[in-house]
Amino acid sequence: MSTALLDVRRPVLADLVPARVFRGAAVRDAALVVGASAFVGLAAQVTVPVPGSPVPVTGQTFAVLLAGSALGAWRGLAAMVLYLGLGAAGMPWFAEGTSGTGFPTLGYVLGMVVAAALAGFLAQRGTDRSPLRTAVTMVSGNAVIYAAGLTYLAHDLGISMSQAYEIGMRNYLFGDAVKIALAMALLPAAWKLVGRRG
Repeated sequence: MSTALLDVRRPVLADLVPARVFRGAAVRDAALVVGASAFVGLAAQVTVPVPGSPVPVTGQTFAVLLAGSALGAWRGLAAMVLYLGLGAAGMPWFAEGTSGTGFPTLGYVLGMVVAAALAGFLAQRGTDRSPLRTAVTMVSGNAVIYAAGLTYLAHDLGISMSQAYEIGMRNYLFGDAVKIALAMALLPAAWKLVGRRG
């Protein structure tokens, strides 16, 4: 990825939503942030338990990275801060209907805050407009989520990082690849649909 790509800010999909429909950009942006938080909360309820691990397979990471890419850096960050804040305060919309802060997978949620902002930042540089660049964005976001998730998981459970990898990442890589492939199809297709390919 060239430095020129990183220096040029491009519109993201959310920028194409007309502000006049919401009576102004601020209301539009607030609605998009709230909607993205709810989208992630719903996707977190799509879960498949993994025997021997406190980490279920969910639609959450896919939703986070898709929302971050569609919203851009600051709206993606705001959506995930809202998601984290409401979930910590008791909204049961973390994976498997959990809430609060006393669970071993909290690190993944913390990582999702940063990952959404990163995906949004990269999308603002046009990385959501082609399948290959979309893959780079999704892999980068997943790396951030795993870095935070595994570190917290190891600390919370009192296990080594290699053990955390075994129960919190290794069995999830195939599912991540499927989610990345979906994003590689969806985001560029959305840009093609709106006729704004970069």
